Order: sequence, then C-alpha cells, then structure tokens
Amino acid sequence: MFHFDFPELNNKYSSKINISWSKLVVLGILAGAFIALGAASASAAAHGILDMGVSKTIAGVVFPVGLILIIFLGGELFTGDCLMILGVLDRRYSIKKMFSTLLLVWISNMLGAVLIAVMVHFSGQFGYNEGLLGAYSIKVAASKLHLSFSQAVISGILCNILVCAAVIMPSQVKSVTGKLGLIFIPIFAFVIGGYEHCIANMYYIPAGMMASANPEYVQLAIDHFHVTTESLQSFHIASVLVHNLLPVTIGNMIGGMIFVGLPLFMLNNKKDEQ
Repeated sequence: MFHFDFPELNNKYSSKINISWSKLVVLGILAGAFIALGAASASAAAHGILDMGVSKTIAGVVFPVGLILIIFLGGELFTGDCLMILGVLDRRYSIKKMFSTLLLVWISNMLGAVLIAVMVHFSGQFGYNEGLLGAYSIKVAASKLHLSFSQAVISGILCNILVCAAVIMPSQVKSVTGKLGLIFIPIFAFVIGGYEHCIANMYYIPAGMMASANPEYVQLAIDHFHVTTESLQSFHIASVLVHNLLPVTIGNMIGGMIFVGLPLFMLNNKKDEQ
C-alpha cells in the first residue's frame, strides 16, 4: 500500500532554507543543466516528426531524463522548490526567506540551462538532419514567445502540478524501478500536454535564438515549420522575460504552491486535528 510521509516531505523542503548560498548556486546550476540536457535530447529525438502527437510522445519519453538526473544525482530545481510553501504554512520560516531562496535557485537554474544551450550551439548539434534541428529549435522558441500572458500562466500552472507530483512521489518508495516510474509518468504527461516549464524554457528559447543566427536554419524554419519573419522579431531578451519567463514562472509558482503545496498541507496538518 502506498504510504505518504508528509512530515518527511515537510522537513525535506524546510531544510533547503539552511543550505548555504554558494552550495545553493551550484545545486541550482546543476539542476538547470540537467533539465536543459533533457530538453536538448528531446528536441533531437522529435524534430523530424511532423505529426504533433507522435512528436510530443517521443519528446515525452526522452525529456524526463532531466528530472531523473536531479532526483538521483542532486540539484535544486525552482519548480520543485515551490513546495517550500509547506514550511511557510507550518511557520518554520518567513515567506520573504522562501522567495529569496527561490529567486537564487531561479537565477542559478537559468545559468545552468543557458550554459547547456551555448554548448549545444557550439557542438554543432543544430546542424543535425541538414539543419532541421536548428530550424525546429527556432520554431519551438517562436511558439513560446507568442503565447498570451494568460495562456502562459495557465500552462505554467498545469505544468507544475505534474512536476511537483513527479518530485514528491519518488520519495515515497524505495525501489529504483518505482522511483523511475513515478518520475517518468507525470513528466511524460506534462510534455505531451505541451505545458510550460520556466526552467526548460531557459534552454529552449536561448537555443532557438542562437540557432536563428544561422540564415540557413531560419529559412528552413520558414519553409518547413511555417515560422513567420514577424515572429522572429520577438527574439530579444525583453520579449523573452515579459512574454514567457515571467508569466510561466508565475504559473509554475501557483501550480506548485496553491494547487499542490496548500492542499497537501491542509490534508496532512496534524496541528488542526483535535
């Protein structure tokens, strides 16, 4: 029978407050890099498949490797760390302390994800399949930068409900096979659903922007994926922050804190029981 150890989960996320800033930065960079590696591999696997359902299914099979690396090797991932709300609700630390920790993790995740995007760019991977992977990377970035604010927020909420489930559930079983399955299934669902993950986007969007520096990839993106020249005009830092990372981050926080953390606390808070 599945056993949910809420006190252990609460202690796990409350302990993050006591991690030194230098260690938190290193762990954050690792997590951002791991997610980016999963994203890069997913793009490489799916870029040549025109059927959207099949393409997302293939990407969904590959992408979970990022979170698997974090769970087994270590790392601080912003989306999972939104569950630090448990410690705030339990009055273990202030909401200000939680947000300062989350901000540092968010920035560190970005450093790791962008680093991988730069390395993928210089590795020549975008040239795969006669440049089609580069064109696909441009298409993915352009599509993410043309979501409305509300779409990005809601998609971020849906994403982090599943990501937080994938972070919580493996800690409740002991077998490696069980952990792998409980990580894989929710992340597989989030990728197929096409939901927005702010840290993954810290790879996808810079990767597309770097690929767009190659005129051949741009022309392929226009011809093969029907990317418009107007959409390429949004490839600048201000647009990335305002039109994607900001609303998606807000949505991820709402999904992790309000849709997962708060219900877990309300259902498992023994202090309210008489």
